[in-house]
Amino acid sequence: MTMMVLLPPAWRILRATAPLTIRLQKQFSQSFNIVTEEQEGDGKLGIDGPGPGILYPNHIPTNTMQKLLLSAGSAVMSLYDPYRHDMIAVLGETTGVLALRSLREKMRNDPEGIQILQERPRICMSNVDIQKFRELPDGVFGREYARFLDINNVTPDTRMPVKFVDDEELAYVAQRYREVHDLMHTLLGMPTNMLGEVVVKWFEAVQTGLPMCLLGAVFGPLRLSTKRKKKLIQLVPWAVQSGRNARCVLNFYYEKRWEQSVESLREEIGILPLPSIKV
Repeated sequence: MTMMVLLPPAWRILRATAPLTIRLQKQFSQSFNIVTEEQEGDGKLGIDGPGPGILYPNHIPTNTMQKLLLSAGSAVMSLYDPYRHDMIAVLGETTGVLALRSLREKMRNDPEGIQILQERPRICMSNVDIQKFRELPDGVFGREYARFLDINNVTPDTRMPVKFVDDEELAYVAQRYREVHDLMHTLLGMPTNMLGEVVVKWFEAVQTGLPMCLLGAVFGPLRLSTKRKKKLIQLVPWAVQSGRNARCVLNFYYEKRWEQSVESLREEIGILPLPSIKV
């Protein structure tokens, strides 16, 4: 009841910050002449910063007040339009530092995870051969990933580059999480419609602890039809239990597993058998 009383005023206050968030993002990008397209070469997030105060390509340094404004505005825009991936990205970067540190520690304490941190692989069009994936047998991870991309009309380059994380290694962890998101859709058997996104967000919220994942998991259902809400009630317990049961999904070098079967990879990660519910 308290939540319902407080929500309307808070919504009005936060909604007013949303246009400022977009303006701030544009102004920062122009001020630092940030290149938002994927960098040429191997696509790796470099260690050497391109200039004073800039820790990595696309980095936009911000102070505490700027982060608060960006967080508030992006939160509202994410709730208003869950398909605004740019706003969801900003929210994750400005509110998820503690969660990113925890994820980094999990990677540092895992042999495969530390190899990923050292080698900095990237999942982008310049590094993956989608056509080759399409030629793999059905049920193979690379084939099913390519099928997911084709059906949902997306590419590995759809994801926004990290900008507002003020730590170079944490920025890579955030970028890695962002780039494996579509792989989670593939492994969880979830499409990119709102129901599928909410289910994946529940899994990721348990796995990562990122505030933006929890926000999407809690508020995403508000946009679902009654029929899909009933399906969600059945799917959320599975997603949460799978998230708890699974190893950290950032500790898998997916680039070396394209020819592994989806079923064996699910078992290795710890994802529970998929429910027989059409999403």
